[in-house]
Amino acid sequence: MKRKKSKKRVKRSSNIALLLFTIIFSFVLIDQFLKLNVEEKAVKFLPNPVAEDVHKYTPVLRRELEEVNLEEYTLVLAAIMQQESKGKGGDPMQASESAGLPPNSISDPEKSIKQGVKHFQRAFNYGNQKNVDFPTVIQAYNMGIGYIDFVAKQGGKHSEEIAKKFSLVQAEKNPQVYNCGGDKNNFRYPYCYGDFTYTTKVTKNIEILTASNSEKTGDFKSVW
Repeated sequence: MKRKKSKKRVKRSSNIALLLFTIIFSFVLIDQFLKLNVEEKAVKFLPNPVAEDVHKYTPVLRRELEEVNLEEYTLVLAAIMQQESKGKGGDPMQASESAGLPPNSISDPEKSIKQGVKHFQRAFNYGNQKNVDFPTVIQAYNMGIGYIDFVAKQGGKHSEEIAKKFSLVQAEKNPQVYNCGGDKNNFRYPYCYGDFTYTTKVTKNIEILTASNSEKTGDFKSVW
């Protein structure tokens, strides 16, 4: 009798131990699943994650920049492309307007890059001529060469406040066009000409691309 009771106790203890192990293991699996799910969501909603298409077009960017001896700015142009389109569409550099054409008139990505580089080169050279800082050159990609003249008259250094002033001046020249679509909740309103935060966003893109480059074998070797 004692042996039978002993066997039952051993069996019961084994069952309890197995049950406890199963419960603990299940909790561990659930915890890991929840962590992975949170991490995936975090990656999905990272601000402005680097687009694969931007990486894809980097060799083309470098090639075009080499033609004008500005290849050290490949990373900057990649950051601009990231801001303009994330590398999507036929005009990834959103360069049509800089060529005097309506938006998205360019439908060939390589032509877009060529025009985008041309636009950047013009701003870069004119910025050097006017002795403005490099953030002004980046902002001029968005707001046009006139922004360089505006900044040059105010000390030569870009700031969002100066960009706001320039935007307001330009918007008041054509309020029917530059009115943020009449949306007063738009963060740019009433500074509806261009994006006064453009340089800030491109600078952030440069940081993200630099970090990305440390994990990839991408074609970025340029520095700010």
